[in-house]
Amino acid sequence: MSADGHFTRSTWHTTVPSALGELTLVRDDEGLRGLYFPHHWYLPDTATFGPSSEHGFTDAVIQLGQYLGGMRREFDLALSPRGDAFQRQAWEHVAQIRYGQTVTYGELAVRIGDGVTAQQVGAAIGRNPLCILIPCHRVVGRGGKLTGYVGGISRKRHLLELEAAQTARTDRTPLQQTLMPGSW
Repeated sequence: MSADGHFTRSTWHTTVPSALGELTLVRDDEGLRGLYFPHHWYLPDTATFGPSSEHGFTDAVIQLGQYLGGMRREFDLALSPRGDAFQRQAWEHVAQIRYGQTVTYGELAVRIGDGVTAQQVGAAIGRNPLCILIPCHRVVGRGGKLTGYVGGISRKRHLLELEAAQTARTDRTPLQQTLMPGSW
């Protein structure tokens, strides 16, 4: 990413259909840098995504399909999100939220500490470039209220309902978590 926050020329992207609409995946040699919905909040200029190519996206496409089909609970992908130090810290806390569980913005603020407010956490989470993969849909408002989501409340509801349904099934056991916070 350049100093002005844009992707470099070494990025490339692809689009894939999903139950949530067409997803745009952006990556570089280090890993996935972006996963965006149509009408995504804070969508970078798409000209910065680089050329379209299917190269390097096979695992991400398969794992997203498995997740959205209720057959995967965690992702095993190289991630390379870009953000400032506080955003990255907030995203690392989000990545620790287990499948099928939710936490509030306020709870995350307490976990981060240092006088951080729920509003600051919300602003950082709103800039998450890897929605679904860094599961910001698992962060809710006070009392469990569904508030702000980069892909819209209906997508957030869909993802939470998917996870709740799979968690309620007794014939499945959680897959081992393989996305390690702090590795990006």
